Amino acid sequence: MTRVAVTALALSALAGCAGHQQSAIDPAGPQAGKIDTLWWSFFWLLGIIFIIVMVVTLLTLTRRHRGIEQEPLEGTHQPSEETDSRLRRVVTGATVITIVILFVLIVASVGTGKAIADLAFKKDPLTIQVTGIQWWWQIQYVNSDASKTLVTANEMHIPVGRPVQILGQSQDVIHSFWVPNLHGKRDLIPSRTTTEWIEADTPGIYRGQCAEFCGLQHAHMSLWVIAEPEDKFDAWMNAQLEPAANPSDPHTQRGQQVFLSNGCVMCHQIRGTTAAGQNAPDLTHFGSRRGIAANTVPNTKGNLAGWIVDPQSTKPGNHMATIAVNSTNLQPLVDYLESLK
Repeated sequence: MTRVAVTALALSALAGCAGHQQSAIDPAGPQAGKIDTLWWSFFWLLGIIFIIVMVVTLLTLTRRHRGIEQEPLEGTHQPSEETDSRLRRVVTGATVITIVILFVLIVASVGTGKAIADLAFKKDPLTIQVTGIQWWWQIQYVNSDASKTLVTANEMHIPVGRPVQILGQSQDVIHSFWVPNLHGKRDLIPSRTTTEWIEADTPGIYRGQCAEFCGLQHAHMSLWVIAEPEDKFDAWMNAQLEPAANPSDPHTQRGQQVFLSNGCVMCHQIRGTTAAGQNAPDLTHFGSRRGIAANTVPNTKGNLAGWIVDPQSTKPGNHMATIAVNSTNLQPLVDYLESLK
């Protein structure tokens, strides 16, 4: 048992060296900080109660039974009045303490919810519409100026220190948007729009996950939230608003033609080209993303080639069609998509 405990502590220490983990008790924003405080309050209070109960139980099991103080009453054995009174006091006291503890927990929980809600009322928020689709995330940066409305997928950039309003929607079944380092989960329900506010205190990369079972590939429906200083966020946004760069050499030009001449254009969009599909992730700046297939695998040329040729082997049950691309055309296509930074 000691060896197991030491191993668990060592693994926990090593995990801390890796930076932010996907954890509700590794907060990186004010909302997550409130939740973290509530979690530890519950943990220590209930942990102490658990220890007390276990100690009392062990003492009861190990002490020698001495019986209940009894006195004869009409041929039967009944507890004395003193013993009966003592037991009533113990039970009454335990009941009162339990009620008080439950009341304290309720007040703490409601208070945390109110504090989190109050954090939403800040000036100059960034509004992002997040749509859950089996099994990927569509991210749309809402702006009154249509030329500054950006649509991307499975990766969200936000400025540090600025409140972000998340408008959650679902296109098919119930999903749940959850980035535990920044906030609790929020269900996304078809035909409804839910609202959640997040804010990052420090730069970092935080993993999000669908937290409501939504089908076969629920476990592979993740996203990255990248918090960065305001100037870097603005630079990223301006770059993302630009149309796709034109191929700079014959090799990538051929890759573009392969893309545009196949069924890819029926589902995907690449702004600046004739590809205008709306049923799958926008690929205008695909090469700048960290992952493929809602971050099921890293965005490398090898993984991308495998995804194009046989998407079902990478993510069984996904809705991407298999495109018949021969080996001669596959490498130019991969290189073209990777060039879309």
